Amino acid sequence: MTDRSTPTGQITSTITVADQRALMALLGRADENLRYIERRSPGVDLHVRGDTITITGVNGEAHATERLVKELLALIENGENVDPDIIRRTENMLRAAPSERPVDVLTHNIVSRRGKTIRPKTLGQKRYVEAIDQHTIVFGIGPAGTGKTYLAMAKAVQALQAKEVTRIILTRPAVEAGEKLGFLPGTLGEKIDPYLRPLYDALHDMIDPGSIPKLMESGTIEVAPLAYMRGRALPIETNVLTPDGWHPIGKLEVGDLVIGSDGKPTPVLGVYPQGVKDIYRLTTQDGASVLCSGDHLWSVTTRDDKRRGKPYRVLETREMIGNLRANHHRRYELPLLSEPVQYPVREVPMDPYALGLLLGDGCMTGSTTPSFATEDPELVTALEGALPGVKARHRGGPDYVLNRITSPGEVTTIANPVTAALRQLELWGGRSSSKCVPEDYLRNSAEIRLALLQGLFDSDGGPVTQADRTCRIQYTTTSILLRDDVIELVQSLGGIAYSRRRAAEGRKPGRANGRDVPYRKDAHVIDIRLPEGIEPFRLQRKLDKYKASGGGGRPMRFIDSIEPAGGAEAVCIQVAAEDSLYVTEDYLVTHNTLNDAFIILDEAQNTTPEQMKMFLTRLGFGSQIVVTGDITQVDLPGSTRSGLRVVREILEGVDDVYFASLSAQDVVRHQLVSDIVNAYEKWDARRGDPGKGHRGSSGHRDHQ
Repeated sequence: MTDRSTPTGQITSTITVADQRALMALLGRADENLRYIERRSPGVDLHVRGDTITITGVNGEAHATERLVKELLALIENGENVDPDIIRRTENMLRAAPSERPVDVLTHNIVSRRGKTIRPKTLGQKRYVEAIDQHTIVFGIGPAGTGKTYLAMAKAVQALQAKEVTRIILTRPAVEAGEKLGFLPGTLGEKIDPYLRPLYDALHDMIDPGSIPKLMESGTIEVAPLAYMRGRALPIETNVLTPDGWHPIGKLEVGDLVIGSDGKPTPVLGVYPQGVKDIYRLTTQDGASVLCSGDHLWSVTTRDDKRRGKPYRVLETREMIGNLRANHHRRYELPLLSEPVQYPVREVPMDPYALGLLLGDGCMTGSTTPSFATEDPELVTALEGALPGVKARHRGGPDYVLNRITSPGEVTTIANPVTAALRQLELWGGRSSSKCVPEDYLRNSAEIRLALLQGLFDSDGGPVTQADRTCRIQYTTTSILLRDDVIELVQSLGGIAYSRRRAAEGRKPGRANGRDVPYRKDAHVIDIRLPEGIEPFRLQRKLDKYKASGGGGRPMRFIDSIEPAGGAEAVCIQVAAEDSLYVTEDYLVTHNTLNDAFIILDEAQNTTPEQMKMFLTRLGFGSQIVVTGDITQVDLPGSTRSGLRVVREILEGVDDVYFASLSAQDVVRHQLVSDIVNAYEKWDARRGDPGKGHRGSSGHRDHQ
């Protein structure tokens, strides 16, 4: 390349192009590209002879055209097809940001499918894409045709293919219907398709259309109106586990603590009333159940998922209806507590293991001195060791009386320590059918709860072995209260329990002292599995049998049924737990936000401020949100403010939140569209449109 001046003040530059194919691609069909460059560069002449391009013109224009030609040749070397549209974009980029190279913008590939590569086409689009790479929440604001949603969709697909996220969620407000979709004709799909069609169209450009139905069925891709994103709710009377016990979800407030899947307390970050919702009862194979909305979220896995090493997927209640069986097996497994619940430690008046033994085989009717019945001397020794000041006096057979140890000269009116403790616990004077676990033991440390269970199992329970299967534990009681307490203790440690009733009527009488003894109360039989590492017995013979059979195996909980249960006032909460899981009734672990997801909210100018807050607070760990919209095309009714406008005022300066503005220069449709957008922007500026002139979250003016 050479430059030389002419007598008229013009300069002439020459560029030599060694590759004839590159030169022909630059010229275009019938030299259309060359003529287009000349039309856009008044006062500049271009001539091509052999492998040399000659550029003649005044100093500034000639140098600008020279740089344009060089950038176009660089694009051709990178495989780009140059046409008038590419020439226009390249020239606009060179004028708007002389320090940027268009070749870096127009070869920034995102995803490719069947030879079609999706990439930014303007400098503003490149900065928008880079912002998505660098920030957790990005707002893409600009006129139609600037590729806001399309590029966000491409980044979502790229993240899914790279396994950076496990699902894509696409949503937009159905504002034209006032979010009252029920008044529209047709099926649910027919009602919402007109509002979601642009998202489907973009998706089909980036993913094999044949795989999309499977991805949507598995929950990997979810497309839904914003109205359905705000659900994920439980009826307000549904109990949620807290460090203080069970509390209705409708009574929770921001800052309250609930129990997460790891058994630890986690704060509530948000509480969102949902109004009246359609409610379903979800029941598991072990009899646990909870009421929830049709769009409530559940973490589930399947046999195929586990075999392939896939993580838990997140599905809505309604997605699983009618699909709960696979080859006669229950399809969906729910997570259990990964660690025992951590309740605050409480002082207790009696050793928990000793209390478990007495609840199992003790007599505390109040008519006699407390006693204990067992054929295992090992338990007698353990009971004496756990009850200071008490001696187990053998009365004959399996019966032992628990007497207070007295010293010479001691006052005999001092209460028996066992009697005193049982009175304090309000257990003294009870019968076998009214026994229960006191609250101070039920809501205590994992060590206290396990010790009490071990006492119950050593006295009135035992290991049950089956051929080719791991061992389970069986416990029997005539007390409904004690049955429920044992089940809760097991569940609080991460186990599961099945209960069945054995009727007293019609049962063959037992034998005692040579005579028949009829059964007077129904018995409740509980079959139990505890997690690996938790030993349910201290009695050596039972523990040896349990271990010899492989221990308890792995407790599993499967969804057995989902049935309609009418409607109810509902609420959803957001918790701070990393996996967004918390514990609800029967220790069911449920999900209520969106983790490891790429979430796109399109047409966000048609959200209300309340909807925008609801949507943004759905963000889970490992997730990313892109919000797109055009604040010049708000369709909200009356004087309702756009949530997209309000959010800029609220989130100004918040770290990891970025506002990227796209302008008419970034329109990638027909040139006339860009001209129309420019004309409207000038008209808005003359009217003093309040939506103009905002600043970005980083303190710099938004990209133009």
